[in-house]
Amino acid sequence: MKPREHFDRELQQLSDSIMLMASRVEEELSIVLAAYERLDPTLASVVSDLDRQVNKMRFEIEERCILLIAKQQPTARDLRLIIASLNMIVDLERMGDQAMNISYNVGHYRADGEVTMQLNLPSMAVLVKNMVREALDAFMKDDVVLAEKVLQSDDAVDQFKNNVFNKMVEYMKSHPDRIESALDMILIARNLERMADHATNIAEDVIFACTGEDVRHGVGKAAREAQEKPN
Repeated sequence: MKPREHFDRELQQLSDSIMLMASRVEEELSIVLAAYERLDPTLASVVSDLDRQVNKMRFEIEERCILLIAKQQPTARDLRLIIASLNMIVDLERMGDQAMNISYNVGHYRADGEVTMQLNLPSMAVLVKNMVREALDAFMKDDVVLAEKVLQSDDAVDQFKNNVFNKMVEYMKSHPDRIESALDMILIARNLERMADHATNIAEDVIFACTGEDVRHGVGKAAREAQEKPN
């Protein structure tokens, strides 16, 4: 096998490992959302098992990336891809941490008592799940346009989080006996918002890997240029 073919195979294996790690994180998110909807804290142990897998994968992939850089001495786009992968696995691992936090808040909320108010957290969660999925699809497909779509979705998640916060502040004023439950709702929304932030980070890494453009401080022109190119 030629050196380039061998390197391409290793890069594909790297991408496959990242997607496997991502699937575990998505599973964590689905489980904690089910726990919230059912008010079932017993699902926390499942999330905990998955999170241990995610943590283990993060360090295995990190080691693989370091070996690729040391042995293959990649240049240009290949190096950007490996650097982006190193960043992505940190974001994925932190998403798992956020899922664990939500699991804890659901258990505490169920024990303390329910907040009788429609917060639309399920809709917020669906938006976050879509952002995570689209960010990962953008990575797999080298899709800059899809990556920028993820960036544009982040403001809507922030609005959901701010709405929950404002409602809960007002609720606590009139229900001082439900302050801890209201705080749990705020923390769940906050952790969902942080998941969206990590999905945004992944989308930014995709743009960097594909174009070399750093858009961490604002949406860049990469996607618009990609859209304007003839097929």
